[in-house]
Amino acid sequence: MFDIILNPAILSVIILSLLCLMKVNVLLSLIISAIIGGLISHMKIDDIMNTFITGMGANSETALSYILLGTFAAAMAHTGMAQILGLKITNIIENNKYILILIITIIAILSQNLIPIHIAFIPIIIPPLISLMNKLKLDRRNISCALAFGLKAPYIAIPAGFGLIFQGLVADNMIQNGYNIIKTNVWKYNMIIGFAMLIGLFVAIFYSYNKERKYQDLPIVCIDSNMDNNMSKQENSKLKKEHYITLIGALATLIVQLNTGSLPLGALVGLGIIFATRAVSHHKMDALMNEGVCLMGYVAFVMLVAAGFAAVLKETGSIDILINELSNYMMYSKIIASVMMLILGLIITMGIGTSFGTIPILAVFFIPICLKLGLSEISTVILLSSAAALGDAGSPASDTTLGPTSGLNVDNQHNHIFDTCIPTFLHFNIPIFIIAIIVVVIFG
Repeated sequence: MFDIILNPAILSVIILSLLCLMKVNVLLSLIISAIIGGLISHMKIDDIMNTFITGMGANSETALSYILLGTFAAAMAHTGMAQILGLKITNIIENNKYILILIITIIAILSQNLIPIHIAFIPIIIPPLISLMNKLKLDRRNISCALAFGLKAPYIAIPAGFGLIFQGLVADNMIQNGYNIIKTNVWKYNMIIGFAMLIGLFVAIFYSYNKERKYQDLPIVCIDSNMDNNMSKQENSKLKKEHYITLIGALATLIVQLNTGSLPLGALVGLGIIFATRAVSHHKMDALMNEGVCLMGYVAFVMLVAAGFAAVLKETGSIDILINELSNYMMYSKIIASVMMLILGLIITMGIGTSFGTIPILAVFFIPICLKLGLSEISTVILLSSAAALGDAGSPASDTTLGPTSGLNVDNQHNHIFDTCIPTFLHFNIPIFIIAIIVVVIFG
């Protein structure tokens, strides 16, 4: 058991979590944790850095997407479209914070299934609503939980968009490892996990963060505060030529992304439409790119570094060693095996930051154990899905947490660890863990 505790993968994730809790920058925490994990595994420092830098390429498309989407969000702000959007939503909610939370949650859900653009909507939708949230004295931890729920629960439980990919990975990996299952059964079982997350969301909204929280009315970081904004609110609410062009650009971005599967290409087309039609002056092009990098550049770099961190962990072989060592203890009972599977999934996903990438790693070891223990089909699906999903909410390096922070921290009043990661970890991972154990107890 002592060898398990000293496993490089476990130590790296523990060090990463501790550094983040000590308010060490996430970017630096990831780099330090990766180096320590590599050194414990007796890798040479130059090999560690080479693996780290090479591994960063795995998230290069994601990073580029974030930069271009940040630029698109800045362009929307300069045309006034973002402000109009904020005003429209303000008129709809009529100072009711619960309606605002509901709208944001629905938009997040749609971004995973009906219009699968993932977190691309956050830098466009959230910043214009910050002043409204301040007026309502709305605790932004509520919004981070609402966004995390909308980004995570749909792909676990709804068989559309990203949900088809996640549930397909679960079914395919179960079949590849000897467990025959009908693919359409996965989402039916996983609805239980979605229900557990819904309970966690209700606890966050109506209990944990229901009290008023005051924020200062500060300017949005990175966006030029000297933009032409002399029109009255009534005039600002009227759509003009540049606003329609911006909407066309946003629609073009969506269409290109859905048809090519490339979000960077879609964002580039959208920006091209805005600049080509002079909805935003060519003279502002450099300024917009700088603002885009400022808005989303940090998130992009964290995603790059997170991929490097994951590459180092995989190169050490510590994850395979850890799973093999724990497999011996899993044979004692279904409950013990279930708890260990879930903890292991939490550790791995917290480290590599993606539940999709965790499924193939876990399935190779977990499915034979589930078969040997005689676990029911529903218990096996729930355990594999839960083990993979645990940690996605709460991981400092996951886009499920980085996305909400990028939108809510545009005025530097929302802390990534304490206002996004810890709230989402507590309100979603705990219910998922508990419901998975309950399913195993009931269905065996």
